[in-house]
Amino acid sequence: MLNKSSVHPVSSCTRLAVCAIVLASSLWSLSSAPAMASTVIKVGHVEAPASSLHVTLERVAEMVAERSGGELDMQIFPQSQLGGQREMTEAVQLGTLELTVAPTAFLGGFNPVASITDLPFLFPADPQQSQKIREGQFGKDLCESFNSSGVVCIGIWPNGRKNFTSNLPLTDLEAFSGQRFRVMESSVLVDQMRAIEVTGVPLPFGELYTALQTGVVDGEENPLDTIYNMNFFEVQDYLVISEHGAIEDVILFNPAFWSGLTEDDRTMITEVFAEVVPEMLAHKTAAAARSLDKIREAGVDIREMSAEERNEFRSVMYPAARQAYLDKAGDAGAELLKVYEAEYDRVTGQTNLNK
Repeated sequence: MLNKSSVHPVSSCTRLAVCAIVLASSLWSLSSAPAMASTVIKVGHVEAPASSLHVTLERVAEMVAERSGGELDMQIFPQSQLGGQREMTEAVQLGTLELTVAPTAFLGGFNPVASITDLPFLFPADPQQSQKIREGQFGKDLCESFNSSGVVCIGIWPNGRKNFTSNLPLTDLEAFSGQRFRVMESSVLVDQMRAIEVTGVPLPFGELYTALQTGVVDGEENPLDTIYNMNFFEVQDYLVISEHGAIEDVILFNPAFWSGLTEDDRTMITEVFAEVVPEMLAHKTAAAARSLDKIREAGVDIREMSAEERNEFRSVMYPAARQAYLDKAGDAGAELLKVYEAEYDRVTGQTNLNK
């Protein structure tokens, strides 16, 4: 217990001095503490942290923070940390997630028109020509097709060309017959696989490694860097560099969140996502080359499709996929396909081979 005789009353002057010190310390703490961002933008995607997508999103986050003076804080969650792509897209619709960057192949159930990018051999081989198509009327119309889907699309990002891998030989078109390939959740992809007598099995991306390892499926299709970053090459014996299809990602915001930003911030964010595309393409090209070297070192049997073989695959796959797309997307899909073909002809100076 306290000895009452040892307790001395605190003078008013002392109380004021202590209060002044506490107040000064509090003010110093507030002034010296880092400024907290007023708006958090959570971003979810399915790819690995080493992917070009994630690396470019980190660059976007830096630029957005800098240009907003720290008022906008983009927090990125890779490799399905916030759920599979379907769950993340639904979260963006509901407003529990502000932003996702998603392959259109996952989104046909939300917006059938978007499945146009699942068509095989669609984009020109030249990446710059392909980018002009994304930035032109086709890209604008594709983004606007999401307006009735409960999300806002502000742009399209390229995410590489797909190649075939399998545990079974892929020596020619006939060798594909009877195999089971994992595909993204798209009826267009299922139908184009059926055209080459492959059973397309829609599976979540996060389950693919185990499915390949256990033989649930024989093979899959992905860009080279994805095959390497996700370690699919560890459980696959054969790789065909086919570049038979493109993975196109759309940048999707929750509408209420997007409209709640200032017009200046919306413009700035849209510009940043467009500005980083050259960096992303450069990173993707370098990553694909490194990945191919690593996959070759691992002992995977690798071959490259000839131009004649690509034409053979195109002649079988494209008509089936086109019909599946038109059946699914209806008149709106047919109109967007016309826009695409016109843009292709304008940008390349050539008639689209798929017409």
